[in-house]
Amino acid sequence: MRRCVVRRAWCVGIAFALACQARAGGGSASDTKGNREFNGHTAFTYVEQQMAFGPRIPNTPGHENMGDWLLSTLRARADTVIMQEFRWATKKGANLRMRNFFARFRPQATDRVLFLAHWDTRPFADKSQNLGQQRMPVPGANDGASGVAVLLGLADVLKTTAPTIGVDLLFVDGEDYGDFSDSTETLIGARYFAKHQPRGYTTLYAVLLDMVGDKDLQFYQEGYSMAAAPEVVQRVWQTADRLGYSKVFIARAGQTLIDDHVPLQQAGIRAIDVIDFDFPYHHTTEDTIDKVSAESLQIVGDVAVALVRQ
Repeated sequence: MRRCVVRRAWCVGIAFALACQARAGGGSASDTKGNREFNGHTAFTYVEQQMAFGPRIPNTPGHENMGDWLLSTLRARADTVIMQEFRWATKKGANLRMRNFFARFRPQATDRVLFLAHWDTRPFADKSQNLGQQRMPVPGANDGASGVAVLLGLADVLKTTAPTIGVDLLFVDGEDYGDFSDSTETLIGARYFAKHQPRGYTTLYAVLLDMVGDKDLQFYQEGYSMAAAPEVVQRVWQTADRLGYSKVFIARAGQTLIDDHVPLQQAGIRAIDVIDFDFPYHHTTEDTIDKVSAESLQIVGDVAVALVRQ
């Protein structure tokens, strides 16, 4: 994702169905830290598994093997899994094999929420201080693996105790492939999903989880999220506060970022970005598993579960 400075545009008079989801949610199993459904240590093992594949760059064995593992893992947990398989031609002539994975729980439910993360990793570490390392791939422990790990941990929770609303987990490909100054070769999977949603698909809102495993975790409220879906931001941050995580989910304006939530917003989905962009190892070769903690994954997972159970 890239940083973008824009003037904040606040939405007013929003007619939105969040109250319906709150009424449908039922129990609150994750309201107290002593009764957690989400397991941060298990989520950390999902980070380890992804790292074992090596860089997950399109058209590489690591990417292929990771995608196969992700598909089988989701099929063992979700009610329905849709794979969106497509090709993407780059300006340099590469023909990339891409796969989005769309895992659904209670697919017939009308009231739904959507969580998403990208599962690919960046081909080049353009922010590394060492010029020689800038042509090396990014390991992607935080930028990629952490969001996937939380979604898989959430899938474990929903497999054990089914939600009373519909829940969708979207794993998008090609987020980090190209140059963010070229809008056609980044956010590829999110752009594809936005244009190829399942027939009649609706969701109350969507929450993107990106770079959510940093040991020094702090989430500020991202600019495009506040402009397009401020009530969703408020819902997520209030949920975190209720769980005692106000020092992590800080209710102040943060940076404005072009990320996978933007194509969804452009398609009419009320999507927000939960991201700790102040990660010193972003797009470097130092984005390794020692920078990620089970405790951080636990915090984000607790909030995700609470959103589902409300």
